[in-house]
Amino acid sequence: MAGNSRRKGAVRKPGTKKGPTAGSGGQRRRSLEGKGPTPPAELRPGHPAQKRAAAVAKKLTRKKFGKRDTDGPETVFGRNPVVECLRAKVPATALHVALNTSADERIAEAVRLAAEAGVAILEVPRTELDRMANGALHQGIGLTVPPFEYAHPDELLETAQDADRPPLIVALDGVTDPRNLGAVVRSATAFGAHGVLLPQRRSAGVTAVAWRTSAGTAARLPVARAVNLTRTLREYATAGLMVAGLDADGKVPLDEFHLATDPLVIVVGSEGKGLSRLVRETCDVTVSIPMDGPAESLNASVAAGVLLAEISRRRRN
Repeated sequence: MAGNSRRKGAVRKPGTKKGPTAGSGGQRRRSLEGKGPTPPAELRPGHPAQKRAAAVAKKLTRKKFGKRDTDGPETVFGRNPVVECLRAKVPATALHVALNTSADERIAEAVRLAAEAGVAILEVPRTELDRMANGALHQGIGLTVPPFEYAHPDELLETAQDADRPPLIVALDGVTDPRNLGAVVRSATAFGAHGVLLPQRRSAGVTAVAWRTSAGTAARLPVARAVNLTRTLREYATAGLMVAGLDADGKVPLDEFHLATDPLVIVVGSEGKGLSRLVRETCDVTVSIPMDGPAESLNASVAAGVLLAEISRRRRN
């Protein structure tokens, strides 16, 4: 018989007996156990409800202001911007100085500040700086800085509310030229604003060009990015700030702008399109700058500087 044969392959191996065996069909102590009731959708891996719940949980467990937005590393060129960054203790990674550069007090100060801060000082051929600056004016010096760290809009509001003077925030709507952004940051710093608010899309960021135009003041003034500028402006309004849009067709002339001493957000639009429709509808008031000459409008950064200077004058008085 096949079961009794001693030939190789004819003997059934132990554990291969036909029929049910322990542990294979729910018999005795090795029987399979049930998994219990079906878990709710929020606990099932891969289920859309579970993904939504995980996203909410991650948001709730963040720090108060969440993870800050950053761009890539930048190199700041020019003697004044480099010195301003080093004075403000920007955590730079390397100072590049072109060989045979005529040293003045700014070069000497930059080298001294970099050495005190432990920043690597590298002497490089002028052609290397030309390549790094992509042909832009560098004045024989460049400072490599880490990615710019943007503040959260809520943090910007809290900083303004905790100050010893009425909040003043500058928001930009559709300003895509980094030179205009840098100039606005510089004016905002000079006239006592508490920060600058940018939309995350369709807007210039704090690049090396903006650093240069701001003369390094971007290291002293918080700059925040809003995912939705209109929604953030409404939140600021709910917090008690007035929203004033700067527009060539504004209803209130600058010399009649009596809200200057109140908690304020001023919104500056792009040179071509001005304020977007939704932002304009969010503003409590629109302000215009009277002009006597034939020019129809001002550069966005110049207009922002004029308005900020007037606000500063009224607040001093």
